[in-house]
Amino acid sequence: MNDTTRPLRLGFPVKVLGRPGMKGNDTRRWQKNPHLKCSLEHVSEILDYLKKVEINMYRLSSDLAPYATHPDMPQFHNMLAESDAELAAFGRKAREQDVRLSFHPSQYVLLNSPDPELTRKSIWDLSSQAEILDRMGCRPEAVLVTHVGGVYDDRQAARARWIDGWNQCPEHVQRRLVLENDDIRFSAADVLWIQERTGVRCVFDYQHFWCLNPERLDMRETLEKFLATWPAGVRPKIHFSSPRTEMREVKRQITPKQRAAAKAGKTRKSKELTKTTVKATARIKTVLLPPIWTGHSDFTNPFEFATFMRMAEGLEFDVMMEGKSKDVSIIKLRPDLLRYAPDVAARFGITAADAADLAAEEQALEQGVAAEGEPDVDEGGLIHSPEEEMA
Repeated sequence: MNDTTRPLRLGFPVKVLGRPGMKGNDTRRWQKNPHLKCSLEHVSEILDYLKKVEINMYRLSSDLAPYATHPDMPQFHNMLAESDAELAAFGRKAREQDVRLSFHPSQYVLLNSPDPELTRKSIWDLSSQAEILDRMGCRPEAVLVTHVGGVYDDRQAARARWIDGWNQCPEHVQRRLVLENDDIRFSAADVLWIQERTGVRCVFDYQHFWCLNPERLDMRETLEKFLATWPAGVRPKIHFSSPRTEMREVKRQITPKQRAAAKAGKTRKSKELTKTTVKATARIKTVLLPPIWTGHSDFTNPFEFATFMRMAEGLEFDVMMEGKSKDVSIIKLRPDLLRYAPDVAARFGITAADAADLAAEEQALEQGVAAEGEPDVDEGGLIHSPEEEMA
């Protein structure tokens, strides 16, 4: 059960950037016979790291059990049962460290697909991840976060179809599943509409709320409604991230015709903003574009976060920080909160007594950390422009 006296938690998804070489799952290809047992060894090391840096919420990789639901690879389908003892041991270790766990199935898991076969496969994926949390002995706070899915040219039908998908889910999935508002398709109002008809718990996403709120709902009132969907004794969680504000660097090919024109001095004046002067012989140019506000920043803006937390004064929830620098964003945020918003820091158990240790961690970041090399599909969203729609 939830202990209302414990500080609020800060957590991050999947990848550890503050300790090079750590893996969130067994990444071997199927030919090498990857296994959940190997993944659990990797994430057990992550638990050790979390204890050292005092972070107590973590999102597991949706690929924790590799190929466990691949329809054409039945040799992997018994992986969860084969790992029962290891799952129980890992769950026990997480509880001893008071680490809150969760999953965020990928954007390909869709309960509202018009294709019944894709819905069936999605329910299988959800069932597998819910079973992992059950075998770990996780409390009700350990959840599977999902989005409504695609619009498919008919928003009302798509919302109703999600309810049909929910009704097909087995009990152990419904017990773990939570629904999040997204940034370009289904707003907080859509999620609350579905919640009223299903009883599904809801996860409030701060950045998504700013990106998509055509109903102009009030943030505090909406947050309260989302938190109220969680049962008594189970602390809700929310997602928080700041938007990227820097220029985007996009590589664009230069065609042979364009190169020939440049060499002949016949190029038209371009309105493109390029990173450097483009030579007449260049085959690639780097174009600088404005930010897309749905993109997550590397770090959390501490002033933005403090303002939000003060708006949410008196409400209890843990916060999954979705900054692209993962654990490093939390290590940076904690001393920032103590420095600029000690009242907010105190809600997360951060006090003046921690100042020296936090300053040392912050200083260590100046030595540099590994950069993230690829998008994180475990955030459940696609890399998109505001105009894109899921087919």
